[in-house]
Amino acid sequence: MNTQKYVVVDIETTGHSPAKGDRIIQLAMVTIENGVITDTYTKFIHPGRTIPLFIQDLTNITDEDVKDAKAFEFYAETVFEKMQDAIFVAHNTNFDLPFLQAELKRSGLPKWHGITMDTVELVRLMYPTAFSYKLQDITSELGIPLESAHRADDDAMATALLFLRAKNDLESLPYDTLAFLHKRSFQLKSDLSRLFFELTQKKRNAQADEFDRFQGVPLKPRKSFSSDPEQQSSLPRDWREGLETVFPNFEKRPSQYGMMASIEDALMHKKELVIEASTGMGKTIAYLLPAVNYALDTGRQVMISTYTTHLQDQLVLKEGRMVEQFIGAPVRISLIKGLSHYIDLGRFVELLHGDDESYDETFTIMQVLVWLTATETGDLNELNSSSGGQFVLDKIRRSHIRKLSKQEKKADFYEFALNQAKHAHVIVTNHAFLLNQHLSKKSILASVDAYIWDEAHQVVQAAVSQHEKTFVYTQWKYIFGQLGSFDDQQLFRALYDAANRTGFSTVPELLKLESLFLKFTTLFDEVSNLLADEFAAKFASSRHKKNASLLSELYLEDSRFLELLRYLNEWIDLSQLILQKAERLTEKTIQDQLTIADWRYWTEEMMVKAVEFSEIFVFPLTDEVSWIEGDMRSLPTSLSLYKRPFAVASLVDKVVADARQDKAVIWLSGTMTVPANERFIVNQIGIPQHVPILKFEPPKDFYQGAHVYIVEDMPDIQQVSQHEYIESVADAVIQTVIVTEGRCFVLFTSQDMLRKTVDLIQDTGLLDDYMLFAQGISSGSRMKLLKSFQRFQKSVLFGTNSFWEGVDVPGDALRAVVVVRLPFTSPDEPIFKARSEVITREGVNPFLQYALPEAVLRLRQGFGRLIRSKNDKGLFIVLDRRIETKSYGREFISALPKVKVSKVSLEKMVTDIEAWYNKQ
Repeated sequence: MNTQKYVVVDIETTGHSPAKGDRIIQLAMVTIENGVITDTYTKFIHPGRTIPLFIQDLTNITDEDVKDAKAFEFYAETVFEKMQDAIFVAHNTNFDLPFLQAELKRSGLPKWHGITMDTVELVRLMYPTAFSYKLQDITSELGIPLESAHRADDDAMATALLFLRAKNDLESLPYDTLAFLHKRSFQLKSDLSRLFFELTQKKRNAQADEFDRFQGVPLKPRKSFSSDPEQQSSLPRDWREGLETVFPNFEKRPSQYGMMASIEDALMHKKELVIEASTGMGKTIAYLLPAVNYALDTGRQVMISTYTTHLQDQLVLKEGRMVEQFIGAPVRISLIKGLSHYIDLGRFVELLHGDDESYDETFTIMQVLVWLTATETGDLNELNSSSGGQFVLDKIRRSHIRKLSKQEKKADFYEFALNQAKHAHVIVTNHAFLLNQHLSKKSILASVDAYIWDEAHQVVQAAVSQHEKTFVYTQWKYIFGQLGSFDDQQLFRALYDAANRTGFSTVPELLKLESLFLKFTTLFDEVSNLLADEFAAKFASSRHKKNASLLSELYLEDSRFLELLRYLNEWIDLSQLILQKAERLTEKTIQDQLTIADWRYWTEEMMVKAVEFSEIFVFPLTDEVSWIEGDMRSLPTSLSLYKRPFAVASLVDKVVADARQDKAVIWLSGTMTVPANERFIVNQIGIPQHVPILKFEPPKDFYQGAHVYIVEDMPDIQQVSQHEYIESVADAVIQTVIVTEGRCFVLFTSQDMLRKTVDLIQDTGLLDDYMLFAQGISSGSRMKLLKSFQRFQKSVLFGTNSFWEGVDVPGDALRAVVVVRLPFTSPDEPIFKARSEVITREGVNPFLQYALPEAVLRLRQGFGRLIRSKNDKGLFIVLDRRIETKSYGREFISALPKVKVSKVSLEKMVTDIEAWYNKQ
């Protein structure tokens, strides 16, 4: 067989299942020989049935397009002939090949047999940091042309070009990487091992690869900041002049210049300042430019902390380079994150020499190998791995527990990032890292002279997350299963066998270790069952399957928890003693090294769990809340326990207190205030009362394309049943979607209500022509759902909490945001309940001081999804009548920008929207 001949295939079909009668409507084949495209073949095919409307929307192939086409049988022999003596390539071979095989069989031809290569598998491996591996997304990211996605001819050509690009990039990898990949490639789902073998053989005699190495693993060389004295400083440039020469589409905005002047003043005079900078006024540049100027002028560092990874990367890669171009001199901006973001190279090398992994584990190890030849940061969060692969990534994360050797420190990414930060003008980090710096033995804050907290309203959530402790029943049981006992043939048995071979531990020690483990797990099961019984009794009469309770509301016997913790700590102490003996051995087989490394990893996991366990059950603090959640249908398996602080001012103060003495501290966000309680967020963060809040608004015409509708004839949510309200919501959503032709966000506060509304809408069949994406129902992360939503002209996205903020959909891709309920937190939510109790004891109304401002803030953030530039147009539709009927409703209205607000019936709104769009 000529391994240099490939046939790249793409098909469009009436659906997903040939077994259920779905048929091909378009077929395209691109032949590649010796790295060159030599032939293309494209045909419309009559499916013998009508094409569903959603397929017509997806592919732009209509019944009219295929009415004169012939059936597949007419082309079958030609298709079969083109596939002979070729490697079959497709973007998801598991879809295209079964369809072709079914059509070939129906046409009376034999089943095709041959080698297959799946470009989804190939590009997931070759481009492990890509956001999405859908053909449209990955080709766009790589700059490969694809004019009409979901048309077989364009898709097949794009897949062929993608295959050639990935094959060339694969060939450029270092020989050591290729050899490691080839060794593991036999576990892949398609026949990519043939490709690895071919390229490994070709590269075997090539010149030595110019890569840094760590124990045989090639690493991309990392460039340190120059120590050239001429590049250490530069005269800052006046930001008042010349911005339009560097920044694309720059407009002179008084609010942006005012913000720059305020930040410059705060930096120079060591002030603390709060800034609310609305969308559309260039907030990032407005603080980054004065920060860089200050650092260059004084030789002191500025620390910028953000919440989202996207903004951190943008600061370093995009805005940072623009500022550097504007100033005309090198600007050293470094990025550093918490220790657990970074890869532990020593641990990865140990894994690399093992075997006997699942497909997901093998594939993730292969992804990491490729990634290490390209990454400059070593941040494992760059990787787009499967959920099954996350276990591998967790095993190779850096931790405070494992100490690095001198050799490991020289190659370590975290150590490199620390060193870069020491020599940077501006350090960019995340809130979690900065909030944890008071605990760090190697603080990088010594030379920092100013702190800028962007997305400052998220400092509250970051502080809560930093101190959150969890106890998840299934996680504990999973660890128990991994460790096992002597009879389970799991890790303990492997440790026992390794100890017998090498003599690093005695039989009595190991038997005591096993005995402690069995005592702990037995008592764990007893306590879990008691906890489940208490939980079940409390909610015996509840209508809901899933419930939550403050831990203080259940009767728990402290002595059992203390006994559990004692067994656990004794087990950890003995396990660490055994590990110390094992790691002192100078001669170990690779298998013994892996066993010891795995045992060390699980011991560390148990140490973390011991801390969580003790802080939840044994040593709870007064300013923290502990609660338990569970599903009544599966106790104790579904039990999860959490502990979080409900006040974070003291946690933030530990980091900021010293800085307030003689450094500038600037807090800024797009949503820092609510009308009736301007200091709602700043009080939570613990910012002193004397610190002013400055507000900078976008241009007057920024929101001219927005319109708020309040639907007056919706039922009162507090006066009707949930089912009746959901029926009304479904009707309103359906009518809105039809009149706007999709491109809608529908925002809920409850996953249960979201699910029931989506189910009802689907049952009606009235939106069958639209693609519906629902958080918690449709598969994929928040960002994947967002990408899918943007891909289709006629689509609707149903979301809950995380879609209220931090999601950008510019332009016409988002036409309407529908708010189903005002975003109040449920009064039964544990943290809300605990904070309300504290506020009540202080003689203050918790609704007015906590629940209302929090909901108003969230509504502001929801509105912020709609208008991202002055050219955007959009509708903000509120279905919850409480915004009109309750006295507090005006708080929500006044929190929104000054836009037109219409209180109308659903019928009138639909008519108005239709007229509005006809004017566009």
